[in-house]
Amino acid sequence: MEILDSNSLEMSKGKTCIICDKEKSMGIHLYTSFICVECEKEINSTQTSDEKYKYFVEKLSRVKNPPLYS
Repeated sequence: MEILDSNSLEMSKGKTCIICDKEKSMGIHLYTSFICVECEKEINSTQTSDEKYKYFVEKLSRVKNPPLYS
């Protein structure tokens, strides 16, 4: 997992969050996917009994492990 900040803004320019589908400059990389800071915070604060939890699970199911080459 890679945490991006303002120092790596240029590197993350044009990244689209897999949760909100918006371009953001700050967030984390989870395997080959990008999650913005706002969505990460919302995911962390959502209770499993909340309807939005199912939405996050569906969106996060798009995250795939990168292939391993040997």
